Amino acid sequence: MKKIVLKFGGAALADLGSFYSISQIIKAKLSSYSVCVVVSAMQGVTDQLLQLARKIDPNPSLRELDMLLSTGEIFSINLLAMALHKEGIEAISLTGEQAGIITSSCHVNAKIIDVNKERVFRELESGKVVIVAGFQGISKKKVINTLGRGGSDITAVALAIALSSEIVHFYKDVGGIYSMDPKTCPDAELLKNISYEKALELVKNQNKIMHPRCIALAAAHQISLQVLSFLQPNSTGTIVSDLSCAKKPNFLYEWEHSYLS
Repeated sequence: MKKIVLKFGGAALADLGSFYSISQIIKAKLSSYSVCVVVSAMQGVTDQLLQLARKIDPNPSLRELDMLLSTGEIFSINLLAMALHKEGIEAISLTGEQAGIITSSCHVNAKIIDVNKERVFRELESGKVVIVAGFQGISKKKVINTLGRGGSDITAVALAIALSSEIVHFYKDVGGIYSMDPKTCPDAELLKNISYEKALELVKNQNKIMHPRCIALAAAHQISLQVLSFLQPNSTGTIVSDLSCAKKPNFLYEWEHSYLS
């Protein structure tokens, strides 16, 4: 069965009821796909953890800060697994380390350098929904690192590459990617199909709907990204892809040396 990666951000995890809503979205995919889910921390949780840390020490140890911040996503994966179990769906939650996410040795803003897919692949093949904590991984020295704001987007694409999934669905609080921010501009136009280059331009200039690195990573491996609303999961939203259907192995390198300059 084909594998798909679904990514739910903090906006989709606003309260406990959200986990039941998400479980229905996942359930609808199971007839067609083996499903791997990547989740962020619940809405506001990362900021709360940061505030707690800074009340203890305005300049906390980055190692300890990463250990603390990584717990936000662990809350999410556990609660979603419980919601799926209640629906009679076999599911297992995995931390970044358990899912084989290997990062650089850099606290707070690490990069994924490899994915050891064996555990995730094995659990999917056994029929389970696999729920992975985004935003985190472990270095080769067995130290937990986080990926920076929006890092769960990168986790989702990295897993899609490792699992040979052709697409990642990103569930947001808006209907897709717009020409302008729809929350502040009522005349913003929903863009149904856009290139990786156009998506990078939009997120760089004004639209923070996805982490730019996840788009560049997807382009390098020809992974399509579909952005849609968790409130209207049957809508088509926006598809980010490349009509040339040719892998761009140098795209990530070129992006890092041009878009970030």
